Amino acid sequence: MNNIIYNLILGASLILMQSLFLNNINFLEYLNPFIYIYFIIYYPIKNNRSVFIILAFIYGLLIDLFSDTHGIHAASTICIAYFRPYLLKLFFGMAYEHQVVKFNSLELKQNIFYLFSMIIIHHIILFSLEVFNLSQANLIFNNILSNSVFTFISIYVLYEFLMRKSK
Repeated sequence: MNNIIYNLILGASLILMQSLFLNNINFLEYLNPFIYIYFIIYYPIKNNRSVFIILAFIYGLLIDLFSDTHGIHAASTICIAYFRPYLLKLFFGMAYEHQVVKFNSLELKQNIFYLFSMIIIHHIILFSLEVFNLSQANLIFNNILSNSVFTFISIYVLYEFLMRKSK
């Protein structure tokens, strides 16, 4: 019960922080950390996958409603929610198979690869749908790369803060 309440408060806080503050601050005119995906990336593993994908859709749709982005966040959150089990299996192997992955005690290398992979998938979908023009491939690539690094740093700092607090 406490875990459910914690996740609801965390998800709502990240949505509010993203939509009220971070979407209105563009660093260097186009850098924007998308920390709301922290919720999807570190959501508890043992929960039902179908419910998780529906939750990711609703979560992305709420970001879209606040950001006026017409479904691109919903599409990208659904994709990372769908690919998440495959990446967990890839990076954590048997620990994921036996449902014993604990996000508050990950090895640094595994956590970095997992986190960056999820961010890259999210950003590829997000910026491809946002620009939706292959003649602007250079812009898409630059946005993916620069925002991924900025988002990675932001999420990793948040991860360290929240996980150290929970230990």
